Amino acid sequence: MSKEKLLGKSPEELKSIVLSLGLPAFTASQLASWMYRKRVRSFEQMSDISKKGRELLAENYEIGLSDPLEVFTSRDGTRKYLFEVQGGAIEAVMIPDEERKTLCVSSQVGCKMGCKFCMTGRQGFHGNLSVADILNQYLSIEESQELTNTVFMGMGEPLDNYEAVSGAIRVLISDWGFGWSPKRITLSTIGLIPGLKRYLDESRCHLAVSLHNPFPEERFNFMPIEKAYDIRDVLDLIRRYDFSGQRRVSFEYTMFADWNDDLRHAAALARLLKGLECRVNLIRFHKIPDFPYDCAPAEKMIAFRDYLSEKGITCTIRASKGEDIFAACGLLAGKHNS
Repeated sequence: MSKEKLLGKSPEELKSIVLSLGLPAFTASQLASWMYRKRVRSFEQMSDISKKGRELLAENYEIGLSDPLEVFTSRDGTRKYLFEVQGGAIEAVMIPDEERKTLCVSSQVGCKMGCKFCMTGRQGFHGNLSVADILNQYLSIEESQELTNTVFMGMGEPLDNYEAVSGAIRVLISDWGFGWSPKRITLSTIGLIPGLKRYLDESRCHLAVSLHNPFPEERFNFMPIEKAYDIRDVLDLIRRYDFSGQRRVSFEYTMFADWNDDLRHAAALARLLKGLECRVNLIRFHKIPDFPYDCAPAEKMIAFRDYLSEKGITCTIRASKGEDIFAACGLLAGKHNS
């Protein structure tokens, strides 16, 4: 029988645990410091906790850390880490960019959303990650102490596992945890409105919305979620919040040849986003098996970007990283190297 994991728990939650073991209440703050600040991997390393206390903790609990099964390094410096979790395997991707090192983390094993152009969505859903599973992606990689930013854009839909994702964010931004600014964190969603409202109400972190097509009927053909949550309703909710200050909203738009890459789509997207302080990131589609579409030609992506820019919408063509190790957008599948 597996032991309960302490990783992800707050000092108050840890206090209840240590008191139940007959340990002093201050042991909770010691535990939090060792796990989140000093990032130790065993109770034995927690030298300011009594020997008896360390033994009791080890008998009844585990920290919750596990090493990656495999690490893949791209020629551009991107690194993909494969972790084993209950339900299968998940991947986290470290993306270097000049002074920044961003970790793209997973929140689920597979995904329920079924987007047709996504390798993760094609494998189906095999379980939610725990808070410990999510935090382990930060703590068990080589660049753990060097990370500058994080994006919840890996395997899974973050808002479909909101409790665990919000629990991980709590550790990332708390003074007793990693102590990060919310400005270092971006969550990506395809638009689950109930979870999105909670995220916008409860968090000051950035938001990225996977939009991909401004026409609801076309979007539904590739993204079944459109039937439940119309992208126009998603935008109506977002407009109720302030994105003129430090919190930002961006829209991810993967470009497919002859599906969403002409100026008709650019014009519709400009109308959809009119008046909203935002950024549009155009993403090159990475070919996957048994999917009929290719990436839009570079000249069409440039024309699309220029049209939106002329309409006053900040728009960039995002550089693709890690494609050679299947770490780029839409390619994560939690597979062992064969």
